[in-house]
Amino acid sequence: MEEKKVKEYVKKRYGEIAKTGGSCGSSCGCDCRPSSTDVALQIGYSREDLGNVPETSNMGLGCGNPVALASLKEGDIVLDLGSGGGVDAFLAAKKVGKKGKVIGVDMTEEMIQKARATALKYCYENVEFQLGEIENLPIEDRSVDVVISNCVINLSPDKKKVFRETYRVLKPNGRIMISDIVTEGELPEEVKKSLKAWAGCVAGALERDQYLDTIKRAGFENVKIVSESTFTVDVTPELKGKITSIQVEALKI
Repeated sequence: MEEKKVKEYVKKRYGEIAKTGGSCGSSCGCDCRPSSTDVALQIGYSREDLGNVPETSNMGLGCGNPVALASLKEGDIVLDLGSGGGVDAFLAAKKVGKKGKVIGVDMTEEMIQKARATALKYCYENVEFQLGEIENLPIEDRSVDVVISNCVINLSPDKKKVFRETYRVLKPNGRIMISDIVTEGELPEEVKKSLKAWAGCVAGALERDQYLDTIKRAGFENVKIVSESTFTVDVTPELKGKITSIQVEALKI
């Protein structure tokens, strides 16, 4: 499917979610479903996590909790790819402290506006949000310690470029902790060609081995899945058992 068409649809869909608050869109942008809190708990956030961030930042989007596995430490510079309403950025900000910094990048203006307003309202001085595409990051070379992302890279039509860009901005010995969706086997053609399925984090998902190989080809080493689970949120009957949420760690040596 044409890359430009996919991006325009995804951007429009997530702009709509930003305006509505996300409580009636899916993790990854499908249709009506449980509350944002219920979804967040289902995909790996704890009630303590949700209590430590502004309520408006939790939009029920994602397929995991990368911050919980990223082993962030005080002083780290963290980049959040596809930061959305900012829930992971704000969680990371607590971990890195005043000496650290979190940068969220998102291509949807409405999401950036929402996250910036939340950061200003709640006085997050170590967080900033930048408008940009994850295939062309507005970030300097070798400037970031850790890159996190939550169910976003599958939305990109050019995942090779995303991981090359991720590698570029990481410092030597930097690392990634990515929560994302992969498939178990081929998806039906009608799903692959569906714009709605693209926005729903399904049509653009790679098969597991292909996803890991794409990370390795970008230059990363020690690529491994640290956690995984069958993804069930808003999955149609024909796709049950074919969609998996994985948490991937890798290093830039």
